[in-house]
Formats: sequence, structure tokens, C-alpha cells
Amino acid sequence: MSGPSSYKPQSAAAKWFDDRLPIARLVHDSFIAFPTPRNLNYLWTFGGILTFFLVAQIVTGVILAMHYVPNETMAFDSVQHIKRDVNYGWLIQPLHAVGASFFFLAVYLHIFRGIYYGSYKAPREVLWILGVFIFLAMMATGFLGYTLPWGQMSFWGATVITNLFSSLDGVIPGLGTAIVTWLWGGFSVGNATLNRFFSLHYLLPFVIFGLVILHVWALHVAGQNNPTGLDIKQDSDAVPMSPYAVSKDVFAMVAFLIPFAYFVFFMPDWLGHADNYIEANPLSTPPHIVPEWYFLPFYAILRAIPSKLGGVVAMVSAILILLVIPWLDTSRVRSCKYRPIFKWCFWAFVFTCLALGYLGAMPAEQPYIFWAQVFTFLYFAFFLIAMPIVGIIETPSRLPRSITESVLGKNGGGSSLPAGAASAPEKR
Repeated sequence: MSGPSSYKPQSAAAKWFDDRLPIARLVHDSFIAFPTPRNLNYLWTFGGILTFFLVAQIVTGVILAMHYVPNETMAFDSVQHIKRDVNYGWLIQPLHAVGASFFFLAVYLHIFRGIYYGSYKAPREVLWILGVFIFLAMMATGFLGYTLPWGQMSFWGATVITNLFSSLDGVIPGLGTAIVTWLWGGFSVGNATLNRFFSLHYLLPFVIFGLVILHVWALHVAGQNNPTGLDIKQDSDAVPMSPYAVSKDVFAMVAFLIPFAYFVFFMPDWLGHADNYIEANPLSTPPHIVPEWYFLPFYAILRAIPSKLGGVVAMVSAILILLVIPWLDTSRVRSCKYRPIFKWCFWAFVFTCLALGYLGAMPAEQPYIFWAQVFTFLYFAFFLIAMPIVGIIETPSRLPRSITESVLGKNGGGSSLPAGAASAPEKR
């Protein structure tokens, strides 16, 4: 996707600086003149939305860290102090807490879009893998952040999740217990645990930011995918990122921020668990321990397996399997739009994930455990059975010859392009 730069310094000072540190040229070539497929729909705007939320989470997190006290006797009260006494704390804390939920909502939509349109296929394997690493870092950051308010769910969630490492005792005796003790900084979740979880929660967003830079870099090397799954073959297949894709990103971001603002201003605590507004009490276990909603599908998989070690392996595998799907999918066609059988498999997979989310919120009893086992099987079947087999037996629909044909029709549609959208007519 690289080519000669179209950046032209507008002054002698700009030219002098560009010759020594071409930051303006890099921004222009990467985010203004970068060729984007002309048929991108609004599902391709979630990259920009996610970048906005990452920056917002870092900014609000830094401000909250100035007032938060990572001490088991003061953490809960410090959060209440932020919400009640700190200037604009009533706004900053909900922006951060609700922002985490909308951040995960956007990333799940981003992942589902990538699977539907085959954005993991060559030459974008590294781009996809970096995205999975970002997702893993987000999950770690989200879990650590959930422990910081030091409510009942914070404390007991930290106890349950860190205790999962003790299952490694079944592999190497004593290993799991040693890891749990090291994570806790003692023999139970306490002040040392809270301190190190706070430190890691502060650090990991900057790790995510670094991974996002690599992710964007890989995107600009391989180029963007599109709803047809076809590569850019001629100038008429692409438009400059600005103003076409940028204006669409801005519109979608505003639309996404409207429900976000509604939750922040009118329902800031609705997405949290009621028990987490009770200060942590090591002597009182909640009747039903659940994580945040965005972890519920994986929590259901964990509880679906009777063996503790087996449940941990299944839960971790449910995430890590995303790393290898570029090689599990045997179809030569990227987009589900032209794959009639795999399209049904995809929507069954979406339903499976929603069902696992519901089951993860239910008590660990029958019939919920049975159905969690059924949908856990279906979850892995999508990757290990549907992807390899459907790609072999399926007959794809006819693909258009180019991105331009998919937009304007077989004959190119005449001259309906906006000025500057295509630099040359299609050649055949």
C-alpha cells in the first residue's frame, strides 16, 4: 500500500522541519491521503471509535489516579470521595466506568465484523494477531480495574479469578499455589494485592496504546479489508481517507456517543453490580459472584467444565483460539457476503456468544450448567469444525470483478463519483 508521498510543505519552515523529522508527512500519508476502499460501510468506523475511547480511558484514568487511594481500608471511601467531593468527579468517574463497558462493546463489534468479512485472512494475519493481543490486554486491564473500587464484587471477583491459577497444582504440584500467593502478596487478597493491581491497571493502558500503534502500522502495510474482500486493483477502487472515511468516522462516533452519554448522565451505575456498592467484607461471601458483563461468555465456559483445570484451559483456549483462525479457515473467499453456508454458521456463532453471556450471569446450577456445556461445544465447533470444513464443501456466490463494480454495477455506473474520489477511470 506504500507509494510516493503527496505531502507538500506549505512554508519554508515546514519544509525545513519535514527534511529533518517528517511527522507531518507521516500523518498526511497515513490518515489523510491513505487510500481506503470506496465501499466501506459503518462497521469500519469502530477502529476510530476504539481509538477515541482508549484515549478517553487513559485521560480519565490518570485524573482518577490522582485521587484514588490503593489501600484496603480507604479504597472504597476514596471512590465515593471522588464521586461526591472532587470537582467534576461525578462526571469523570462515570466516564471511566461506563467508558470501559462501551469500549468492550465496540471491540466486540469490531471482532465480529472482522470474522464476518474475513479480515484475518492473508495478508492481514499479523494485523489480526495484534488485535487479539490488544483484546487480551484489555481483558487484563478490565479485570484489574474491576477490583479497584473494593466493593464486594471487586474483592470476591479478585479472589475467585486469582484462585484459578491454583489449578496448575494438577500439572506441577505446588506451582499454582505459589503463583496465587505471589499474586496476592500474602495468603489472602489484601492490601498488597490491591496495590499491585492498581499499579498494573495504570500501566497496561499504555501497553495497549503501544499495541494499537503496531496494529495501525500493520493495517497501513496490508491495507484495509472491505465488504467484498477484494483488494484495491485500480485507482477507482479507492478514495482518500480524508474527507470520505474521516467524515463517516466522525458521524458514527457521534452516533455511538449518544447512548454513551445517556448512560453517563442518567444511568451511570446501571451496568455495574449492586453488590459492588457494598464495601468489601472478607467474612461475607455474596450468594452469586459474577464478573462484569463483558467477561460473562468466558465465565460461562469456565463454569461449564466440571474440572477446575479443565475449565481454566477451556476459558483460556476460548480466547487464544482467535490467534489461529487465519489458518483454520480454509475458504479462499474472505467475505461472508459471498459464502452462503458460512454466513449461517457466523450468525449461529453470534447467538452462541450471546447465550453464553446470559448463562454466565445465571447461578451455577441446572439447567444453566447443561446449556453452558452445549453452547461451549458450539463455540469451539465454529472454529474447529465449521471453519475448516465449510471452506472445503461450500460453493461461494459470484464475486464482483472489482470494488468499483460492487459499488457502481457491472458497467462502472458512469460518472457518479464525487470530484477527487477516483483519480482514474476503470480499465479492462
